[in-house]
Amino acid sequence: MKKHIPNLITLGNLFCGTIGTIFAVQENFELAALFVVLGIVFDFFDGFAARLLNVSGELGKQLDSLADMVTSGVVPGIIMYHLLDNASSGVPALKYFGLLLTLGACYRLAKFNIDTRQSDSFIGLPTPAMSLFIISLPLIQEYTTIEFVQYLISNHYFLLVITLLLTYLMNAELPLFSLKFKNYNFKNNVVKYLFLIASLTLLFSVKYIAIPLVILLYVVLSMIHNYGKKTTV
Repeated sequence: MKKHIPNLITLGNLFCGTIGTIFAVQENFELAALFVVLGIVFDFFDGFAARLLNVSGELGKQLDSLADMVTSGVVPGIIMYHLLDNASSGVPALKYFGLLLTLGACYRLAKFNIDTRQSDSFIGLPTPAMSLFIISLPLIQEYTTIEFVQYLISNHYFLLVITLLLTYLMNAELPLFSLKFKNYNFKNNVVKYLFLIASLTLLFSVKYIAIPLVILLYVVLSMIHNYGKKTTV
């Protein structure tokens, strides 16, 4: 029975992603975001449960990517579709570029399943990170009073740049650190601790705006960390 527990948790991710898709199509971005976050929580705990119960296998690996494809691939693509549709008056075809996020996520997840280098770190931006970035945009637009931020999210050029950048980052040969801790020694995990402290500070200070900033910080810190390792070799 225990071998099925992680797969049931993974199906919880898929269930949340499916509901999130329905709300994204209806442009109910708050509930879509809620179910994406719940799906990502399930996504974290299925791997945790598999390691704890020592029941990881090929079926779970494939199932995990299929669930992620919906929660962190289809939903953000639909949300960007709507954001571009609302921003690109007079250019109706432009909204379909938002679905590049879905295609990029699919390609990344397929590569991840056959890439043996990504056991302790990531190569390219993980799809849940991309998804969190995208689902935050309509929430920022709704709840922030900063005019410049409002202008950016309603600007189709900005949205296109974000779409192309995130699609590229998901599939780039860019090593990114994982938040898995082999030990809790500060010296061995200084980048991870700095990232967590900075992320919490941003979340408490600027709320929804913190989410894309945290994702960008993750990429920048990873690049600095990679450069530091190269210079010490």
